[in-house]
Amino acid sequence: MESLGAFLKSRRDQVTPDAIGLRTYGSSRRVPGLRREELAHLAGVSAGYYTRLEQDQAGTASAQVLDALARVLELDEVETVHLHNLARRASRAGLAEPPVEHPHPRVLTLLGALGEATPAILLGRRGDVLAWNRTGHALFAEHLDFDAPGDAGRRPSIPRMFFLDPLTRDLHRNWEELARVHVAYLRLTAGRFPTDARLANLIGELTMRSDQFARMWATGEVADCTTGDMHLQHPTVGSVNIAYQVWLQPDSPDHRLEVYTPNDGSSADALSLLGDRRRPSH
Repeated sequence: MESLGAFLKSRRDQVTPDAIGLRTYGSSRRVPGLRREELAHLAGVSAGYYTRLEQDQAGTASAQVLDALARVLELDEVETVHLHNLARRASRAGLAEPPVEHPHPRVLTLLGALGEATPAILLGRRGDVLAWNRTGHALFAEHLDFDAPGDAGRRPSIPRMFFLDPLTRDLHRNWEELARVHVAYLRLTAGRFPTDARLANLIGELTMRSDQFARMWATGEVADCTTGDMHLQHPTVGSVNIAYQVWLQPDSPDHRLEVYTPNDGSSADALSLLGDRRRPSH
């Protein structure tokens, strides 16, 4: 899992003196971004204290210090939340096995009410598929068992599929863009749940088995995932352009219901065809 120091260093490397109006008087520089002492000065803390923060040797940091660092590093709202989450992690216990996730009955009712015309997938905190309707399954994973989400030991993992399953990669024409979203959101999740052993194992596995994941993880990008577009080349219905929207669940706030809608007429026809094919016969 990522530490506060590693995140600070990754963001410091990406902020150039010119970007924040810092004069360097033509001196040669051996770092890609700000020096530690420059960041410390601009944030109003001592260079020694900031160095200890970046080396994960300073314990916890106050909210005021974190906000000052976020300001200098030009972090957005989501990145600042992640920074605070990582700072709180230092005072928490080590990794622990989390409880098995279960979809809330009201979410399953909502999923059923969408019918087969609208693809939808319910995701757990680590991106495991907790439930899907038949069109959602047909759209993204028709090569997998439809009933797999019902068995906690067999649940499909969207992050694993994205980086380790060639069929999933071939499905997404904008794979690179979506993969970056997955990695950035996984980092945000890791900050929220720093003791989740399964999440730590997932990140470690993907880092070891996927060079693309390791490269994207090393950028330090962090972001929420709420809306966006997917451009698919489906093996059954061909080209499909859809928008996704994430619906958070009050009864189970760690879970996310992703709903997919067509961006054009031909994509609407393709989704309709998938829905018709997957609708149970009587």
